[in-house]
Amino acid sequence: MSDALSLAPDFTDIPASRGAESPLSQARKGQRGVIVRVGGETGRSESIDPEELERRLLEMGFVEGAAFEVLHEGLFGRDPIAVRIDDMRVALRRREAAAVTVQFEEA
Repeated sequence: MSDALSLAPDFTDIPASRGAESPLSQARKGQRGVIVRVGGETGRSESIDPEELERRLLEMGFVEGAAFEVLHEGLFGRDPIAVRIDDMRVALRRREAAAVTVQFEEA
């Protein structure tokens, strides 16, 4: 059982740089910015096809140029996250959010 827990991603040590391009998976609650690029590659092996993930993200409103704000983080491992994209709220896993490249607002 401890092996399964060790496979869970740990995003607590990864700082989300303001003004630089970063994966949305690095975002913390309250951070805002703009979506720069949406792809299907998360950098991890997934059960979903990258093209399918990209299509789903685009359908949910993750499009280039859209403004976002991280509204909520889950209790365990800060996963999932709730994100406001323009006027809509969407929840997604951090591993899926890794396929979205964003630029954070300057402080």
